[in-house]
Amino acid sequence: MLSSFFDMSELKTERERLPRWMKAQLPGGESYSKVKRLIADHRLHTICTSGNCPNKGECWNAGTASFMILGDKCTRNCRFCYVKNELPDEVDWFEPLRLAQTIQTLGLRHCVVTSVTRDDLPDGGAGFWATTIRKIKELNPGTTIETLIPDFNANPEYLQKVIDAAPEVISHNLETVRRLTPKVRSTARYDRSLKVLEMISNAGIVSKSGIMVGLGETEAEVLQTMDDLRSVGCKVFTIGQYLQPDSNLLPVQEYIVPELFEKYRMEGLKRGFSYVESSPLVRSSYHAERHVNG
Repeated sequence: MLSSFFDMSELKTERERLPRWMKAQLPGGESYSKVKRLIADHRLHTICTSGNCPNKGECWNAGTASFMILGDKCTRNCRFCYVKNELPDEVDWFEPLRLAQTIQTLGLRHCVVTSVTRDDLPDGGAGFWATTIRKIKELNPGTTIETLIPDFNANPEYLQKVIDAAPEVISHNLETVRRLTPKVRSTARYDRSLKVLEMISNAGIVSKSGIMVGLGETEAEVLQTMDDLRSVGCKVFTIGQYLQPDSNLLPVQEYIVPELFEKYRMEGLKRGFSYVESSPLVRSSYHAERHVNG
């Protein structure tokens, strides 16, 4: 589901072959260590860790973090994603409280919550999502929330449960351009994702989406994707370089140069996005705290 799911450890043998602009500093610092320890103590999953995001040190030290609920096993098998495609575990209804308490202990100003896709659940996990958002707000009234959600098969009733819980931002990633969607995303549909984003926008909540590049898309296709997102009211757009998590997943077709990322950023702003995060190491939740007022 998420452009952030990749494992830098899998890339160690290829590190010398990565372009210089793809090499990130190792995370560290006092705040980083505190966040890492508390996440382990509370038995939580983060997209920062599951995806080994190159920006987690910067984000954790800045007082933001991205958490993954509903387990670490996904019912879909997207060809870019490192998350395990296995039968998911039973839903842990104590997880919302543990997550809210962790956010409280860390004193986070902003948090991002995402999840695996749970097609095995009657409502796709929407009710659990709503419970989680409300518990975070109850214990952390000053913390803003971005939710990075699955598509819930574009079921309006399920999506409304998340909308009614009133997170400040609801994000749903297209992940790639229309032509490549069948190859890249298991079960997901490009137009279905646009429908989800349109429902979010129509509800008056900041809507956000992102794609990976380097999968074989053309510049024209990226610009068309921007137009498609703007047509459904999407306000925030992220673009980052795809990295192959392991040899069983899709290979990188191209490393996009920083100059093209900057061109995409400017093109996005010209099209009316409030924010465009576009650079090689950008992942879905990068600078997420800035997008609350999108």
